[in-house]
Amino acid sequence: MATTMSFSLKPNQALNCVSNLKTSSLSFKGISFSSIRLNPATRRLSITCAAKPETVSKVCDIVKKQLALSVETEVCGESKFAALGADSLDTVEIVMGLEEEFGISVEEDSAQSITTVQDAADLIEDLISKKA
Repeated sequence: MATTMSFSLKPNQALNCVSNLKTSSLSFKGISFSSIRLNPATRRLSITCAAKPETVSKVCDIVKKQLALSVETEVCGESKFAALGADSLDTVEIVMGLEEEFGISVEEDSAQSITTVQDAADLIEDLISKKA
């Protein structure tokens, strides 16, 4: 669930406005940040850039194919592999399909941390950027 915020305050005032917020999205000068987290202990914002929509879309297609899901089954960035019926072997096959499609190699420890489509897409873009 995304939350949209729009305000023009000084940085310290903005932080006070979002102090109860856990995760949100932000678009700034045409650049979209799909995951913003507030660490309540330090009251600092952490902004992470999510994968491109086309990468997420490709991952969705691969997941649907690997799990033999029907066309009507909705798969999006927040979709968890387990909720889609994937077991550990299915997840390994999904990762292998992603490696083949994107020309990357996923380390075993990284593969074990992938639980959602968005996790996979973010990891793919990270690996591609390191490869370049």
